Amino acid sequence: MYAYSDFDKLFVRQRAAQYGDQLQRFLAGTLSDEEFRPLRLQNGWYVQRHAPMLRVAVPYGELSAVQLRGLADIACRFDRQPSGPFAGEGGYSHLTTRQNVQFNWIPLDKSAAVMDALARVDMHGIQTSGNCIRNITSDCFAGIAPDEVVDPRPYCEIMRQWSTLHPEFAFLPRKFKIAVTGAAEDRAAIGWHDIGLHLLKNAAGEVGFKVLVGGGMGRTPVIGTVVREFLPWNQILVFIEAVVRVYNRYGRRDNIYKARIKILVKAEGQRFIDDVETEFRTILEQDADGQAHLIPLAELERVAAHFVVPPGVVSPDVTAQVSGHASHPPLAPRPAAYTRWLQRNVHAHRVPGYRAVTLSLKRIGQAPGDFTAMQMEDAARLAEQFSHSELRVSHDQNLVLPWVLETELPALWAAARDTGFATPNIGLLTDMIACPGGDFCALANARSIPIAADIAERFEDLDELWDIGDIDLHISGCINSCGHHHSGHIGILGVDKDGAEWYQITLGGSDGSTLSGDSVPGKVIGPSFAADEVADVIEAVVDVYRTQRIGNERFIDTVKRIGLDAYKLAANAVRRATARPAAATPTQAAV
Repeated sequence: MYAYSDFDKLFVRQRAAQYGDQLQRFLAGTLSDEEFRPLRLQNGWYVQRHAPMLRVAVPYGELSAVQLRGLADIACRFDRQPSGPFAGEGGYSHLTTRQNVQFNWIPLDKSAAVMDALARVDMHGIQTSGNCIRNITSDCFAGIAPDEVVDPRPYCEIMRQWSTLHPEFAFLPRKFKIAVTGAAEDRAAIGWHDIGLHLLKNAAGEVGFKVLVGGGMGRTPVIGTVVREFLPWNQILVFIEAVVRVYNRYGRRDNIYKARIKILVKAEGQRFIDDVETEFRTILEQDADGQAHLIPLAELERVAAHFVVPPGVVSPDVTAQVSGHASHPPLAPRPAAYTRWLQRNVHAHRVPGYRAVTLSLKRIGQAPGDFTAMQMEDAARLAEQFSHSELRVSHDQNLVLPWVLETELPALWAAARDTGFATPNIGLLTDMIACPGGDFCALANARSIPIAADIAERFEDLDELWDIGDIDLHISGCINSCGHHHSGHIGILGVDKDGAEWYQITLGGSDGSTLSGDSVPGKVIGPSFAADEVADVIEAVVDVYRTQRIGNERFIDTVKRIGLDAYKLAANAVRRATARPAAATPTQAAV
């Protein structure tokens, strides 16, 4: 993992102190709300429906046990206590699809103290909000995946340092998101980002980037356009600078719904690409010595030295390759739950004798991605005991232990089962993505959490889940698409109709993974459904799949083979059964 230098530590502590002064002036009335708003946003503080929300950066998803304990301490001291089955577990956080951590109930007058607490564990909320370059995300299996060609983490860290408080890009037309992968399989959904970067090697063995620009969800889902098939690795900051400069120059600022770079790329097409190439050449030509904007090899090596196999790992050879599927040593007979856990939650590793393990945060009675302080402490303890104190936040709102010895899998399973992390549902229907929705977010049209709870309860039976097989189900409470509903095999979007909550269903979306195929937005299967119909609709859709699949054919492949008509008929039959009129979907004209 990257370790903060003395400069990094001083930087985040001074930033926290600066924010504390701004907050004090705001609370005293000498700094207006209009003046304070951009300052708090630049440090990750939103004002949501019921309370402030803090978004904490977890760069490229890497998190230490010490940092997780720090987050648990913040949840205990400053956040609201959960109710229901998790009452008494000391506040909670929420993991997002962009590998951040959010707190939803911290009073604003406590926010400076929280910033100080984050700085003590080398964390912050800088650029997790605002119209700037946001937290750079990556593959949660970076550095350990058998299919990885190049470890993306050193490049992500260099980009993070370059983009943090970049004076030219602090007030872009709209927020700007970058995702990076270095593996054959895209587990970072790069096609759905403003800039998507795929590290690869050319025929000569040289490292470079395939560059996609202009992806995004929201009202107009767009897959990024490939603008460079191969860009030498040391030129990547120059090229990003060129892209963002062109966007900053021509991106729309008069209409928030048309301000993302995807709109500019779609409207301008080849002219946008040509302008980027011209800007790219201009930056290089204007540089006096031809080097300042390029990444020196010495700098890459300095940063890469942080991303090595942890001391104590038995096999030091991180370049050794293993087969694409996890294999395990012979074991005495164990419960079926353990066997299922091995198949679903345990993943292949490039270091012989090791595995990566997903800790499932999807459980009955708790919103997807939610994480109580007690659970954070439990996960930190598991990381310390089994994974050299390292964790990863996944795009699917789970946690990953990246350094687990095969021989310790039985002990880890027992410990994860006792702490509620061993549900063998990774990749299945209940391993869903969901945003906080209308229960928290002021932008949401509808609630996401109750819909997720209804579906989780409907498909609680593990035997049924395993029979259904792999399905990505994504839920968003509004068209901003924080739940990535566009890329779900099944997508659910909350919409508003005369003040009432309705839900639109899409099928056939993909995030670009091998399972799903190329990135593509799902297609609507009819008018919106009432909240109490959604679980019935999902069940009807799944029933169509189970009757139409051939052999072990997966859900997304059946959808592609037979089309949407059968699914539309089944979904509409649910509405006829409830004798409820269909809701219009006025927000979908632009989708």
